[in-house]
Amino acid sequence: MSARWLARAAFVLMFASLAVLIAFPARHVRGALAIVLIGVVAACLIAAGGYWYLAHRGVLRQLALGLVVLVPIVVLVVFGMRHVIWVAVLSVVLLALAVGAARLALAPAAAGPGMPSREVPPPRRAFLIMNPRSGGGKVARFGLKDKAEALGAEVVLLEGPGTVDVAALARQAVADGADLLGVAGGDGTQALVAGIAAEHDLPFLVISAGTRNHFALDLGLDRDNPAACLDALTSDGVEQRIDLGVIGGRTFVNNASFGAYAEVVESPAYRDDKRGTTLKILPDLLTGHRGAKLTARAGDATVTGPQALLVSNGPYGMTDIAGLGRRARLDAGTLGVVAVTVNSALQAATLLRGARGQGLTVLTAGEVVVDADVPEIPVGIDGETVMMATPVRCAIRPKALRVRVPRDRPGIRPPKPELDWATLRQLASFRAAPAGTG
Repeated sequence: MSARWLARAAFVLMFASLAVLIAFPARHVRGALAIVLIGVVAACLIAAGGYWYLAHRGVLRQLALGLVVLVPIVVLVVFGMRHVIWVAVLSVVLLALAVGAARLALAPAAAGPGMPSREVPPPRRAFLIMNPRSGGGKVARFGLKDKAEALGAEVVLLEGPGTVDVAALARQAVADGADLLGVAGGDGTQALVAGIAAEHDLPFLVISAGTRNHFALDLGLDRDNPAACLDALTSDGVEQRIDLGVIGGRTFVNNASFGAYAEVVESPAYRDDKRGTTLKILPDLLTGHRGAKLTARAGDATVTGPQALLVSNGPYGMTDIAGLGRRARLDAGTLGVVAVTVNSALQAATLLRGARGQGLTVLTAGEVVVDADVPEIPVGIDGETVMMATPVRCAIRPKALRVRVPRDRPGIRPPKPELDWATLRQLASFRAAPAGTG
C-alpha cells in the first residue's frame, strides 16, 4: 500500500475503534458514552497511580500500587457485567492496527545512506584488551582471545590481581608500535581506549562482549556473536569516521547522564539491589527533596530544574522514551540533549506518550554546560558514575575516531518514525504529500 492509503487506513481504523466502543456496548447513547468514559478514566487513573507509586513511600505507595492493580480488574468486571469484554478487546486491536499503519505511512520513502566507509589495509600489529568478566564471561564463551591471536593480534586480559590501569596498557601499546587498539568489554572501557586511539589517530575495534553493548548496537555490529567483530581484523574490514563526546576532558561514546539516574547509580547499595535502591531514592528525586537542582545550557536554550538530563554522542531517536531508542548516525557532529521534568501525574502521562514540551525537552547542540546549586555532582558516563565539579562542560569532537568494522554486519535498523498526527492528516488528504514520507 502507498503511504497515502496507509495514512487513510490509520484514520479509518481509529474511527472504527471508537465506533466499536460507541455502537456495541449498549442500545442507547448514554450507555455507550459511559463505556467510553470508563475507559478514559481508567487510563488516567493507571497513569496517575504509576507516578504516585514512584514518587511516594509507605502507605501512599501501597495505595498507588493497589490503584494500578485494581483499576484494570474493576474495568474488566464492569465490562463483563455489560457483556462487552469482546468489544474492548476488538477496540484495542483496531487501535493497535491504526498505530501500525500510521508508523508505516510516516516511514521515510528510502533508507538514509548511512555512515560512509572506506577501504583500508588490515592492521599489522593489532592490540586488544579483553575483560573476561564482562557480559557474563563472553570472552571465554566465544573463545575471543584464541581467535584474535590466530588473526595476529596481541591480546591482554584484565585478570588482575587488583585494578588494572587500562589507559596505561593502551598507551604502552601505542608506544610499542600498535597500529590498532580494540576492546572486548563494557562501554566505559570502550570509551576510555577509544579516546586514546583518537588521540593518536589510530583505528579502533569494538568487540561486543559487554552486557548491553549500546555502542556496538549503534555501529551495526553483531551483539549476539562477538567473534564476528574480529572479521574487521582481516581484509573484510572497512573503516568509518565517527564522533566522540567529551565531558571534563573524559571521552564518552554513548552518553553522560545527570540527575535522577546518576544519583541512583551512585548509591553504594545500587549494585546489590538495583530495584530496591531505585524505588527508595526516586521519591526524593521526583519531588525535589534529593539531589542538586540542575540547569543546562544547550546553545541558545536553557533548561531549568530537570530531574533527569541526558547528553548523548549524537541524538537518540525519541519514539521510545523508556529505552531512548537508537542513534541512526554517529557522525552527525552534534550532541543530543534529553531533559525530563515530571512534577505531576499529568506530566507523567504525557511523558509516556512522548509528547515534547510536556515534561520532555529534546535538543541538539555542539556544547552543553550543566550547572548546579552544589559544587560537585554525580555524572553517569557510559554507565559508570563519577563525581565532577560544576559547571560540567560537554562537547562534541566531530569524526574524531576511526572505527574499523566488519564489511558483513547486521547494520543499523532505521528508527521508528514519530507519530506526527499533523503530517499524517496532511498525508491522508488529497493534497500533495509531505516531502520525505513513504
